[in-house]
Amino acid sequence: MSRNLLPPSLSRLVGAIARGEALDADAAAALAAQHPPEELWAAADELRRLLHGERLDLCSIVNARAGRCSENCRFCAQSAHHPTKVAHYDMVSEEEALALARENEAYGVERFSLVTAGRSVSLADLDRFARIYETLQRHTVLSLCASMGFLTAEKAARLKAMGVTRYHCNLETARSYFPEVCTSHCWDDKVDTINLAREAGLEICSGGIIGMGESAGQRIELALQLRQLEVRSIPLNILTPIADTPFADLVPLAAEEVLVTVALFRLINPQAIIRIAGGRNLLGDRQELCFTSGANGAIVGNYLTTAGNGLAADLAMFERLGFALRKRPQG
Repeated sequence: MSRNLLPPSLSRLVGAIARGEALDADAAAALAAQHPPEELWAAADELRRLLHGERLDLCSIVNARAGRCSENCRFCAQSAHHPTKVAHYDMVSEEEALALARENEAYGVERFSLVTAGRSVSLADLDRFARIYETLQRHTVLSLCASMGFLTAEKAARLKAMGVTRYHCNLETARSYFPEVCTSHCWDDKVDTINLAREAGLEICSGGIIGMGESAGQRIELALQLRQLEVRSIPLNILTPIADTPFADLVPLAAEEVLVTVALFRLINPQAIIRIAGGRNLLGDRQELCFTSGANGAIVGNYLTTAGNGLAADLAMFERLGFALRKRPQG
């Protein structure tokens, strides 16, 4: 649907949100119930255009420590509680991290994150990761991120001193549903880490996974909780059921439900980067509709334990959709 054909009520709403009006849970649920999905997607896309233009924010990740995680998250192949066959290793090499970072930089990706499995990393391990970050800063112009589990104030300050500018800690799901997803830590532990990272001067990236059995109302709840935490980079993952995990038999969400969720996250978090992450390849050709339903960011390349689309295919899709991408470094 063309943004010029939005119903007057939705056009007024988009303008009001752009001027600072905030949706509450009831209003967001009513929007989804009262409007055809195509109208909701078009309204979110118009809001994205008004506030962010055609700018698309791209980042990539490397699995810097894999497997043997002590936590029992029911979706995760890297949990030691589940009999998955995922690879495990203690730390990625500097050479491998740099090669992947350079590949992403060559495609115009702006951010690069080291992601570790496990509840947290030790101060000694942070010293080892510091050498990787130093190498990345010396040989690339990428902005650097980290996703390393729970933080202390000292660990957050160390990461900041190492050149990390943004810290990622997903809430995963709404507070009301979190006990159905994980019992080895709680939702508030994640909020504590987000606050510690912010106090250290780090930007925050936090989102979740949809399709884990939560209700549509709980997805709205998560979007509102992220707004309350003033998160400006929100990755949305679509659950990819992985064999031998407790969520292996969950039926993936229909594409329409995914797109409605993307649109509501945009309408609830108008200033944020809504970043489509793992699982979008489950949508096939319809995944590009995420980027005409309010999304303005993506994690590109492969993910932690599932395959992505490939950098070239992603960039071709974004260019076809008319997004303005970062100029790629030469040479």
